[in-house]
Amino acid sequence: MDVTANEDVPVHDEFVVCGGVVTHVLKCGPWSDLFDTKDSPKLLVLVITGNPGIPAFYAGFVTALYLNLQKRYPVWVISHAGHVSAPRGVKVDEEGPEDPSPRKLDDAFGLEGQVEHKLAFLRRRVPASLKLVLISHSVGSYVLLEMMKRAPQLPHKEQSY
Repeated sequence: MDVTANEDVPVHDEFVVCGGVVTHVLKCGPWSDLFDTKDSPKLLVLVITGNPGIPAFYAGFVTALYLNLQKRYPVWVISHAGHVSAPRGVKVDEEGPEDPSPRKLDDAFGLEGQVEHKLAFLRRRVPASLKLVLISHSVGSYVLLEMMKRAPQLPHKEQSY
């Protein structure tokens, strides 16, 4: 993957509350709200991190992936619950009453909680009609496999391995 440093690639950080825990999402591409129907993409690439669960570690990878997808699809990286704090002064998007699962996770910081954390994020932030490409690294692979066991509809109507 050949990525030049002066390409104009929109990469931004968002901090949201998910399952009662501040969560860092690194977003590559111009999309921040996938529910905006006029400019919504048809597919999302979501990366689930390994430990220590910090999205910034994957910035180069997601930028290269975004460019190799001809800038047509967003590529996002989600932190593990409790692994990243929002910097001082940064706005954190709180969970709202529209959240289908606004409750706090029982054990957001344990392995089971990390699985539920990612599922809660998908329910709240990703339309069910959107196709997903799920990428994981290290312990994120375990989290992803557990997510697929608990919510087999995750690949949104299509499954490919």
